[in-house]
Amino acid sequence: MKIRQIAVGGMLALAAASAAAQSVTIASHLPGNVHLLPATLETTQWGWFDNAQAPVLTIDSGDTVVLETMMHSHNQVVPGRTIEEIKKLRTDNPGRGPHTLTGPIYITGAAPGDTLKVKINRIVPRAYATNFNVPGMFGEFPKEYQDGQVKYLYLDMDRMVTEFLPGVYIPLKPFPGTIGVARKEPGRYSSVPPGEFAGNMDIRDLSEGAILYLPVQVPGALLWTGDSHAAQGNGEVNLTAIETAYKEFNITVTVLKDMKLDMPRIETPKSWITMGFDQDLNKAWNGVKEQTVKLLSAQRKISSGEASALMPKVSDCRVSQVVNIKKGIHCLSPKDTKGKEDMERPTKETARYYVSHSRDADLNKAMDTASMGMIKWLESNKGIARLDAYGLASAAMDCRVGSISDTEKNVHCLMPKSLWQAPK
Repeated sequence: MKIRQIAVGGMLALAAASAAAQSVTIASHLPGNVHLLPATLETTQWGWFDNAQAPVLTIDSGDTVVLETMMHSHNQVVPGRTIEEIKKLRTDNPGRGPHTLTGPIYITGAAPGDTLKVKINRIVPRAYATNFNVPGMFGEFPKEYQDGQVKYLYLDMDRMVTEFLPGVYIPLKPFPGTIGVARKEPGRYSSVPPGEFAGNMDIRDLSEGAILYLPVQVPGALLWTGDSHAAQGNGEVNLTAIETAYKEFNITVTVLKDMKLDMPRIETPKSWITMGFDQDLNKAWNGVKEQTVKLLSAQRKISSGEASALMPKVSDCRVSQVVNIKKGIHCLSPKDTKGKEDMERPTKETARYYVSHSRDADLNKAMDTASMGMIKWLESNKGIARLDAYGLASAAMDCRVGSISDTEKNVHCLMPKSLWQAPK
């Protein structure tokens, strides 16, 4: 195993050399050659995917990359920055996403039609994070929240929590909000909407130990990551999660020639995760259903019709996010063909959760009603200020998709009661 560093300028080369000197003694257990990729202005891109972007690093299949990420807008969203200044970063840069993306990384031998396997070995966030809603812009309810706020939070990595409000503790589960390969279409594309290339998926199960499978779109794949999160609710309703940057994002990247995918897929120790994206949540549901049926049919060697009938019995489907232009739904399906996922979808309060529930023929409306119901409940029953309730729902609420028919869609939004228990 060999430690490698990139050389894209004197300052960067010096930083990489310093990192290599510090890492050589601890990297021997990592697969393949180990590459160190610091986050600098030379190795990051603010707000765009572009398949013409020159790679900042070239690796071989099976190599490991230990990289850094930045906060939004090239590290401009940091403690002290006001919500008015954050809004101006968006209005002054129309069409550009807020995310700072480290990359692209060129993988030798990756070709269109291949699948890129990205295993997440280790994630080490910075000590601080933020959650904010931009006043009158973005989020699930921009009209209702014409005022905005930004919160800066301390990440307690010893106890793996952040205290979002006095006495309210959100468990930390770091994951990349954005990770993906270059789109096949030429030109610059905003980093905001996800797609078949992955990108801004905001799926919180993509954490340490998980594996992401990506359909390669262009030669070399061109892998980016950013929008680093310390935690997130299923829904991400106010626009942001617990947004941070990573001191270490450690991944092993492998080219698979014999695996063919048309959409990204995630593997966890217990589950396969499929996903669907669209501006319309109903169409996102149709997309994730198609992918889940395809998975179950291949996994269990059953017909598509049988897999479609099986899906509601074994797969747990959740609203990933509703704020990235294209909304997302992901479904967890058990690897154990005799098991099923945690499909708890209560309509009333349980021992573990506060619950809001809505049903509607339109899945978008059901999601809006259920999530706003939880926000209002937090205000009235927990005495939480309206913007804080909006932010807490975004960072910790778990919105799940229940029974689906042509005439009725169900959304169940759960808030863990454990948030109000001080960590040990």
